[in-house]
Amino acid sequence: MANMVELRDVSKTFGNFTALRNVSFEIKEGEFMTFLGPSGCGKTTCLRLISGFDTPSTGRVLIGGDDVTFAPPYKRDVNQVFQSYALFPHLTIFENIAFGLRMKKVPAAEIKRRVDLVVEMTALGQFVDRKPAQMSGGQRQRVALARAIVCEPKVLLLDEPLSALDAKLRIQMRVELKQLQKRLGITFIFVTHDQEEALTMSDRVAVMNAGRVEQIGTVNEIYYRPATRFVATFIGETNIVEADVVSNGDGRPLCRLEGGLELRLKSGPQAAGEKILLSLRPEKIRLYRANPGGDNCFPGRISVEIFKGAVDDLTISVQGGLELGALLANDGQEEMDFHEGETVFARIQPEDINVVAA
Repeated sequence: MANMVELRDVSKTFGNFTALRNVSFEIKEGEFMTFLGPSGCGKTTCLRLISGFDTPSTGRVLIGGDDVTFAPPYKRDVNQVFQSYALFPHLTIFENIAFGLRMKKVPAAEIKRRVDLVVEMTALGQFVDRKPAQMSGGQRQRVALARAIVCEPKVLLLDEPLSALDAKLRIQMRVELKQLQKRLGITFIFVTHDQEEALTMSDRVAVMNAGRVEQIGTVNEIYYRPATRFVATFIGETNIVEADVVSNGDGRPLCRLEGGLELRLKSGPQAAGEKILLSLRPEKIRLYRANPGGDNCFPGRISVEIFKGAVDDLTISVQGGLELGALLANDGQEEMDFHEGETVFARIQPEDINVVAA
């Protein structure tokens, strides 16, 4: 699959502030890519460099193989959906959607055909004669999407377009956006600080921090194999613990955690005496009333129990005073119903332990 968008060693400074530092990545044709990170990490700056609203201080921007580093926005085959929707309040929904086509002097019959097509895709048929003020937030969001895709861009840029919606509508719009992207086959580049949005919709995610890309990967790679401490803690919940490598004679490092607890890794190049950081996802820690045996099984006591509906959020106190978080599904199985104060055996499989960079 061909690359649709590339940033090659791009940096961007604003006065004394460096917003991006030597960022490089490739986005495939038809891919749903998300830039994820906290406020000020550089994700919106990346979007503005792709759209042409900003130019890089160093590096190159390519779209469809063409160098567009200094090309103005109107000469790039991209469209953008803004957080505020930016609809024209005096125009009907039909006219809002048709606006870009009229600016391109597309014939009236072709405008009608293309607007009717995207109106059907976005379920706006009954609203075409209304004004934006007569629409709900979710409906205005669909109008903004329809106006962007009607021009048939190669790349659609979405700058936190769901942030103004209430929680229930955001969940609904995530599903609609992903389904729409699959139908259209357009490359979507989505900016958000919401990890759930990123995990729900994306083919790949670029996790950004302080102007750098910390890791790019599929949602499974980002979640289960985070490369750095920042990625591990920013995506979902995790236990980050320091460890010393005790031995690695068979390619399966044995690590000693704070307090003396020892855990075996599935594999790794770590040498005896090396200090490492481990990420242990709480849902990967299994609890038992009797010792099940095997690698990485250890006793503990449930010191905190927090009910969260579908799951129980537990804190397990283990050897040497170390505390580990565990998440257990509330699935109605009595043998898995653990409570605060109970003594348990905990186990985590070697393949579920991930070594991360500091």
